[in-house]
Amino acid sequence: MHRYIVIAGLVALTLFCAGCAGATATRNAAETRLAKATVPATPRRATPRRATSRKKAARSARSARSARSAEPLTASAQQALAAAAAPLARSDDSQVAVAVGDLTTGADAAYAGTQEFVTASIVKVDILSSLLYQAQQSGQPLTSETQALATTMIENSNDGAASDLYDEANGASGIDAANHVFGLAQTTVGTDGFWGLTTTTVEDQIRLLRLVFTRPSVLTAQSQDYVQNLMSQVEPDQQWGVPAAADAGTQFMVKNGWLPSGTTGLWEINSIGEVVHDRQRMLIAVLSEGNATEDSGISLVQTVAETAASAVASARG
Repeated sequence: MHRYIVIAGLVALTLFCAGCAGATATRNAAETRLAKATVPATPRRATPRRATSRKKAARSARSARSARSAEPLTASAQQALAAAAAPLARSDDSQVAVAVGDLTTGADAAYAGTQEFVTASIVKVDILSSLLYQAQQSGQPLTSETQALATTMIENSNDGAASDLYDEANGASGIDAANHVFGLAQTTVGTDGFWGLTTTTVEDQIRLLRLVFTRPSVLTAQSQDYVQNLMSQVEPDQQWGVPAAADAGTQFMVKNGWLPSGTTGLWEINSIGEVVHDRQRMLIAVLSEGNATEDSGISLVQTVAETAASAVASARG
């Protein structure tokens, strides 16, 4: 794996993403749109222990049946995805990994699932999820200032906002602690002290997306809705990557990351999100490195996302 940790270029890293010029205006808009703070869900009324036990047993039985029924689909989807993704991984002399979680059928598949890549700006979803989890644990809502920063961080990919929120989350140690709860064992936050150099895998990114988009989750439904809302409103020039796999006219949610190497000039291009593909709701993560240009990397990621979604959809039979 190419490494992109070059001390002389680190200042440029935090200034690279688009959207900085409109940060002040976006913050003001966010104050109005997101005036209510994100808080933990209101506790439900206590349920008698016996009834609770029966409900838990029923849920466990349903989950077990669902897992068993998804196993053949997952095996078929894995084969289809591997066959479709392998040729694309050699395109443009780059390295690429992809994972798909089909929320409609329950099938899961990954190509190069445990290979590590630098996150660039997709880590911003992890930063926000960690902040929301910390807020739930403390019982303190996000302030209006934090919400404004979160809006510019996700919708505009503003790096200054990300740096402020990274510090607010207690940096690598705070996010690592949250990631331990989230089950992100293949993610190392803040390599060399810089959040953009976090490393991860597509398997971990699918776990993060499940945290945001599915239940049960350690994030409350309100926290999930908050992240989803921001990911559904990224600025138009950042609506590439995973959305290439979306059916026409359907809503998608996305966060992208892009970063050049200070030594080779090759590009990290990443995309994560949720789409509806062939009428199936899917979580998709694509990570790539070694792309000759930014445009070629975006083209590769979009092709991989669309091809992977079609391969997994075909597994339903």
